Amino acid sequence: LHSSSTTCDIDEEQGYDLDLFCIPKHYAADLEKVYIPHGLILDRTERLAREIMKEMGGHHIVALCVLKGGYKFFADLLDYIKALNRNSDRSIPMTVDFIRLKSYCNDQSTGEIKVIGGDDLSTLTGKVRIDIIDTGKTMKTLLELLKQYNPKMVKVASLLVKRTPRSVGYRPDFVGFEVPDKFVVGYALDYNEYFRDLNHICVISETGKEKYKA
Repeated sequence: LHSSSTTCDIDEEQGYDLDLFCIPKHYAADLEKVYIPHGLILDRTERLAREIMKEMGGHHIVALCVLKGGYKFFADLLDYIKALNRNSDRSIPMTVDFIRLKSYCNDQSTGEIKVIGGDDLSTLTGKVRIDIIDTGKTMKTLLELLKQYNPKMVKVASLLVKRTPRSVGYRPDFVGFEVPDKFVVGYALDYNEYFRDLNHICVISETGKEKYKA
């Protein structure tokens, strides 16, 4: 992880050349580089599962997935937790729920968080939750929503945290990677619903933004 004090103008990380990976041909011209390869995502997610298991053992967890961008991270994280449940002396009772939020149009946050799906959250009252989210503003809004149901505690797992001056200052309890202030896609993260079918996390190119602009 890198210090969040790095300024945006010099906050560059090289990433990897697209030619080193299997990229779907329909996206070949729409990406600048691979930023986090799929294998590295999985390895980091497995480590996060261990950390969650260590901290949350003994509690009943309601794992709440924020759709749509969180579904891949959510599924892989839960698979690793389930594997630990099977193969270690300690296990976590766990149920699953989903909520859908929308805050982006093109590559800009609209500033308005819409809850456009999900079950009745009142069924989660008094349980421990792990929420999978990827933006600070969304998290603050979601936490306010969850407070109404008096949970015993809320723990937040986020695959990515951006180093950006626009950050609202919220820090998740479990973080996969810190990334520069670039618009990234892949591994279920989208640009106007495209790129969710990309395994790696990549930086979208200006050509890609124009091609898939809403």
